Amino acid sequence: MGIYGAILIIDAAINLALGLGLLFFPDAVVELLGIPRAESAFYASILGAVLIGIALALVIELRRNGRKMFGLGLGGAVAINLCGGLALAVWLISGELIIPWRGRIFLWTLVFILLAVSGAELLVQSRKK
Repeated sequence: MGIYGAILIIDAAINLALGLGLLFFPDAVVELLGIPRAESAFYASILGAVLIGIALALVIELRRNGRKMFGLGLGGAVAINLCGGLALAVWLISGELIIPWRGRIFLWTLVFILLAVSGAELLVQSRKK
């Protein structure tokens, strides 16, 4: 599997865990993490489903071994993680989110995780050639 596979598995596990939680227990996960509530659980559950799809795409990419069908791939993972992390950082820096400290701590932790995983993925890709 190597470092490439390990990075994809870590990224997939993070997406799958958050995705399953948001899809099946959106209100509980939103409350637990202290992140902003929506009028309904619709958006949180949709986000959960998208995160599960990303996790599956990462696993497909890991398992394809050169076959024609492929998943997300490292470049897509980097793009999603950077976009998500940077957008979240902008929300946090703007000061427009009225959330408890535990929510801020969780969201800043998530920003750093997303940026760190992206950096690791870029490093692995640069060494792969």
